[in-house]
Amino acid sequence: MENLKNLGNDTNYLFNYSPQVLETFDNKHPENDYWVKFNAPEFTSLCPITGQPDFATIYISYMPDQKMVESKSLKLYLFSFRNHGDFHEDCINIIMKDLIKLMDPKYIEVWGKFLPRGGISIDPFANYGKPGTKYEELAWYRMQNHDLNPEKIDNR
Repeated sequence: MENLKNLGNDTNYLFNYSPQVLETFDNKHPENDYWVKFNAPEFTSLCPITGQPDFATIYISYMPDQKMVESKSLKLYLFSFRNHGDFHEDCINIIMKDLIKLMDPKYIEVWGKFLPRGGISIDPFANYGKPGTKYEELAWYRMQNHDLNPEKIDNR
């Protein structure tokens, strides 16, 4: 834990996409399969065409392997999208790929529930299971069934 730079220290908020703020710590139970879920209801990014803000709740669920993402660094990372211009689908895939690169999880899924703009909301879902393992099969199953029991959305 001595390598964590953000936890317990003054916060330096970055206003541009900054994957370098992400930090990990060792998973004390890598032999177990278990879920870690983050809900970030105040995510913002910018439309790459109009520059208008987009607001979303981002759901990140993963099964850790050897490394786990430290939550304050994840908050700072998600905050760094504040002035980042990208489409909703791109933001979700970028988040997922950055977290895969960071921790090499057994399984991960990222789901964005964006507030409507122009009368339509967009809810991109992306997932990944470690190739050649049962988690790859889980990823395909979750992809096929991810929206069968949609969560209740209270903020739109």
